[in-house]
Amino acid sequence: MSEEPQPSRSRLRRSVPRRRRIDYPRRGRQGLRRWLPSWKLLLGAFSAVVVGLLALFAAVYAYVDIPSENAAARQEANVYYWADGTQMVSVGAVNRQNVPLSRIPVSVRNAAIAAENAGFYEDSGVSVSGLARAVANMARGEETQGGSTITQQYVKNTYLSQEQTVSRKVQEFCIALKLDSRKTKDDILQGYLNTSWFGRGAYGIQAASNAYYGIAADKLNPSQGAFLAALLKGGNDYDPALGASQRKRAAERWSWILDRQVELGLMSRGERARYTVFPAPRPQSKSTNLSGQTGYLVDIAKRYVKKRTNLTDADLDRGGYRIHTTFDRAAVQQLERSVQGTLRRHIDPETRAADRHVQVGAASVRPDDGAIVAVYGGPDATAHFTNNADTSGVPAGSVFKPFVLAAALQHGAVAGDGTVQAVSTESAFDESGRLTTGLPPVRQDGTFVSPLAGPGGFLTLRKAMAAGLNVPFERLGSATGLARVEDMAVGAGMLRSSMAPRTGEFPLGTSSPSAIRVAGSYATFASEGVRHEPYSVTKVLRGDEPVAGLTVPASRRVMNPEVALGVTSVLEDTAFGTAAAPAATALGRFAGAATGRHDTQRAAWFAGYNGNLSTAVTMFRSQPGKPLLPMAGTGGEGTVRGSLFPAQIWADYMTSDSLRKMAPRPVADAEATPGAAPTSTPPPG
Repeated sequence: MSEEPQPSRSRLRRSVPRRRRIDYPRRGRQGLRRWLPSWKLLLGAFSAVVVGLLALFAAVYAYVDIPSENAAARQEANVYYWADGTQMVSVGAVNRQNVPLSRIPVSVRNAAIAAENAGFYEDSGVSVSGLARAVANMARGEETQGGSTITQQYVKNTYLSQEQTVSRKVQEFCIALKLDSRKTKDDILQGYLNTSWFGRGAYGIQAASNAYYGIAADKLNPSQGAFLAALLKGGNDYDPALGASQRKRAAERWSWILDRQVELGLMSRGERARYTVFPAPRPQSKSTNLSGQTGYLVDIAKRYVKKRTNLTDADLDRGGYRIHTTFDRAAVQQLERSVQGTLRRHIDPETRAADRHVQVGAASVRPDDGAIVAVYGGPDATAHFTNNADTSGVPAGSVFKPFVLAAALQHGAVAGDGTVQAVSTESAFDESGRLTTGLPPVRQDGTFVSPLAGPGGFLTLRKAMAAGLNVPFERLGSATGLARVEDMAVGAGMLRSSMAPRTGEFPLGTSSPSAIRVAGSYATFASEGVRHEPYSVTKVLRGDEPVAGLTVPASRRVMNPEVALGVTSVLEDTAFGTAAAPAATALGRFAGAATGRHDTQRAAWFAGYNGNLSTAVTMFRSQPGKPLLPMAGTGGEGTVRGSLFPAQIWADYMTSDSLRKMAPRPVADAEATPGAAPTSTPPPG
């Protein structure tokens, strides 16, 4: 019996059905069960997805690095402060002023943590549920924003854009993880509070504190801090100034944040009980507003900083500087009221052609140190761009004459025979044009009295100044030397560049100093011959570090004390022939000079001082690109004199309650006899 042939192994392998790696559809199952995956298949699929996602995340995490800060996060505003340290204005494309965490009260930090991320100090910087929520929102076609941690919000503000996409959200997640391992929680919290938007154009807690309460962040109390923390959820949705619904939401969230702090152990119940009244912020205002006088003040301070430090426009444009000025808020506001009140009462451009294009500039300088206290640059810095208080082009007229007199008292005058003779305030030109020496005045009951009407009955320099006469001072300037007159004016504080050519009319005020320079130069008389260079900035800080090179200008003597006192004694008499005379009731003795009916210049000035403040006011008519217009007929007056409208502005301002807090220092209080010949030569001016 023969054996049957056996099949080869290869044929056996081919005949046995091959087993599938994935049993789907499921073999041996019928109907619906054939198509239902097994639990093993489901588990395997899930595991594969998880592994794939983890691998993808690992790749993304490795690929995404912490980028450089975006431009908006680096930008800060420059903040200007009033003399009392309160904020004047924030200037810059982004209203932000970064502050260290040490200057943010702990209660404010706690409020932000309670409102936004209770587990901030314990978490890894990210919220997985927030990322999942963002993806789910995207799947439904909604915004991707989810419940981000403080770290994630800081990453979004500082390193990324504000676009709402899943890719940006994933980047935010990865960067936050890395950042949390590289920075301390305090650094992250500091950055978060300095970059977050609080509404009202304010970025960061410092800008927000000023925008809503008008104070620095370190002055916030826990109740105010809780309200600002509420704004982190959406500034425009919780600003009470925007409507009743916003106020209701703000009050509810403020209360919840305080309660939440108690719940988290960040505030005691006893302290929470103290805050029962919603801390309503002040009405909304634009913190970057440069209208009114603010723009003029900022321009003066900015130019001073650039002149006195190494900072350039490019440096300042990068922002982050805190600039403390000498400007007194009450004085600036009062000067503006005094100017505009006088213009409303007397100037009517609608009915008088001569009242059109009237401009006023004014400035106040402190005699004891040269600080610029106030300026009036024009009606509005955003509409009238030229600063009338700090511009040349307006002739000084008779307010320049005191420097002619000071130069003569200091140096004497050249007689006809070529000798130099002493000059006093009681000197006079006789019929032949010879200048007599005259007798100095004597002090009687606190005032200066001339012992004679004038030698030989001639008009003294004192009386010529009070009468606003030109010829005596034209002669006096020539006899003294026009170069010496110019040096005296420049030494007292005027700019050499504002001096006019030394023609015969030079002593009559053809030069065109600014109101700031006139006020500063008159302050030299008030300080008994010691010049203090006008300055507008006391310090500049970048962070907490002062900018090098900025110091209060040094003072120096530019005329003998008796010379300054002699001029003051003359100007005390002169001021009483002006509309400022009633100011004596409030100020006591004060000194001043004005342009008068004999002035040929197209401007009206009044400049005067007491021991506390030196103020100059000028009025003129101008159109851009044209010479000064005539002043005749302005205000219904045939000749507009500085002794009229400018003197009224000066008196209204200087006697206001706003300036009463500045305790006056006596004028001409030294024992030196005013008007006497000099005893020594001062340093060159």
